Amino acid sequence: MYTDRSLATLLRALQSGSDEKDVSRLHAHDQSAKWPCLTLSRLLVSATNLLTLLSNPLNVTLLTSQLLSAPSIWQRPDGLRTIIHILSIFNSATLHLVQQEEPKITSTSFKARGELSREEWAIAVIKGADDRSPRWRHLCVAAGLLIGFEGRGERKISASLRRTLESATVKAVNLALQEGEASDELAGNSIAVMLSHVFDLLSDDEKMSLNHDLLLPILYKAPMFSREGLHSGYFLSTIDADVVQSDDRQFDWSTRSSTYVQCQRMTSGPLVTSLGSLSRLTAFSVEKVQNVDILATMIDDISAFTRSLCVQWRQNKLSEIDITEETTFLTEETLRSTIPLLWRVLKNSIFAIVIVLRSLLGRVLGDSRLLVYGAPFMAIQTLQILRNLYFISSRLGANAFSQYTFVYLTAIDILSQYPLQSEAFLQDIRPTTTSSIPQHPLERCFDLYFLNTAEHFTTVLTPELNEQLLIAAATPYLGLGSDQRLLEIFEAAHSVMLAVLSAPQNSDLLARHIHPYVVALFKVFPQNLSARQFRIAIKTLIRIASPPNLISERQPLLPSTLLELVRIRSETASSAPLQQAANTPAPSVSEADPATFEQSSLSEQTVLVLSLIDALPFLHIDHLQDWLPLVAESLNAVRGADQQSTCRHRFWEVLSNGEMDVDRASVCITWWGTRGGREMVLDGADQDRGPYMSGGLGESSRL
Repeated sequence: MYTDRSLATLLRALQSGSDEKDVSRLHAHDQSAKWPCLTLSRLLVSATNLLTLLSNPLNVTLLTSQLLSAPSIWQRPDGLRTIIHILSIFNSATLHLVQQEEPKITSTSFKARGELSREEWAIAVIKGADDRSPRWRHLCVAAGLLIGFEGRGERKISASLRRTLESATVKAVNLALQEGEASDELAGNSIAVMLSHVFDLLSDDEKMSLNHDLLLPILYKAPMFSREGLHSGYFLSTIDADVVQSDDRQFDWSTRSSTYVQCQRMTSGPLVTSLGSLSRLTAFSVEKVQNVDILATMIDDISAFTRSLCVQWRQNKLSEIDITEETTFLTEETLRSTIPLLWRVLKNSIFAIVIVLRSLLGRVLGDSRLLVYGAPFMAIQTLQILRNLYFISSRLGANAFSQYTFVYLTAIDILSQYPLQSEAFLQDIRPTTTSSIPQHPLERCFDLYFLNTAEHFTTVLTPELNEQLLIAAATPYLGLGSDQRLLEIFEAAHSVMLAVLSAPQNSDLLARHIHPYVVALFKVFPQNLSARQFRIAIKTLIRIASPPNLISERQPLLPSTLLELVRIRSETASSAPLQQAANTPAPSVSEADPATFEQSSLSEQTVLVLSLIDALPFLHIDHLQDWLPLVAESLNAVRGADQQSTCRHRFWEVLSNGEMDVDRASVCITWWGTRGGREMVLDGADQDRGPYMSGGLGESSRL
């Protein structure tokens, strides 16, 4: 019989591993085979065909057993690609089996299968996962069948058979872990990849049956440290050898270089392509693990991985090029082909890590054992990990995805409950030098992370530490000339200064540093500071300089002095629209609801007048009565009808939308209704000044 002869030939080829004559003979019989280039590939295609043609369940079991133990396959496996090939044999055979039984589908590639029913065939295949092969290889069979039958979301088998396949999958994983098979890199990687493919098909009970204490280390180590995964980030430093400088002083990383080919192979490998599903599986395992010490080990390992990734990037010439200068210093081929591939890998890596960290912090908040003893350690490690990855996340934007924001802010909230640990953490990540701005983009990236993070700890630190750590780190960035590469760091430095000056325990610091800061603020706007940041700065300074803050007793005229500086500056300010930096959000007219009045064409004069308007709700009542008409005059002096309309809209919004408290609102209502405020704001410079007697005719009257 044809199938018996083909089976005998295939088994002989699988056992010998080198009989090309048998393989060619077998391939000649197998009309459906389409991989003539590789001997092993032809064997696997033939095995897929035979699995669906055999009518004797014993032969099906025999062939399955041989596929899991044949020397020609397993003596020199091609890593995870071999595993995926074996998995695809059982998956493809299952799919073709289902197609053959569909009445409307006729398969031209496979002949009639015989008398074995679907469930009989599946049981025969499962029996082939015997003691001749390691437990972890049995996962190829169980996972392949389960994906083939149920992977499309359609029920193709009975509930009992599905439970059997799910149970076989979980049993294969647990036994492999318990017997120590996962210590072999290929075995551990295979368990991680195959389980990630089939995990969503398992029932909740089977998911809980997994030995998560043994499984978790395999899941996170496989993609991060394996040679077929990210390999601790070592691929980044090897790329440096192929980054060469051309004659026009541009750097080129060619698509023909060996490191690019290696990066392509890594990107298309099973571990890297499965990062998303692996991270979700790892996150589930983090939530279910019983031994919390494993979580501490895990976050230590992830921290080591990200630290290695950052160090390897530092050793690459590409790290010396700022993101704003890439079009100048990189060749077109590099910008179009090689660099996008590299950043795609790195972005996928940070997405996967953040998903795991989100689950870990959720476990910290919900597990009393971790919350009491391990919370500050977990928070510090999380923030260290995010710092190591900041050269990637800074390209995505601060709020690129919600899970990153949740992890970042949750870690800060946890750590802020422990002042001593917070101080130690900030001391550890403080800039290496506070006297100058680093030249290397990666060092500036670390400075930006420090400033953005330290801003959240101003109320936790003592005034001395606020000055030594935060003000010292922010000072170099406050008063420099225009440099678009550093705009984001400049704004972060201003945010830190405002946060420090606003902290209630820093009244002495406020008295010492507010005047130098105001000088620096006016010096850098608008060239080196966005309109939004300038308005926030002025509003914050007025708020902290007004009662009931202590400095208002020492310097009661300080708020009026600040506003007078803004008003005088507005008289000579430019009315041309400000240039909007590419990486800076557009300024908004309304700080209360930026999305409502967002504009990108505000002039310097308009921004200054809007700053005056924003500060009105924070002025003392006596000062408010003086400044309402002054602000109205500045509003009318704005050049350009559109710009003036924008200021008028914001003025009315401040008066009417609840930003004022009751006492200030009463003052504003009186001024608006009975003291000429309405006429000053709405009529402005066009108001007919008179003086005229009541009922008199104006000059334009024809009477």
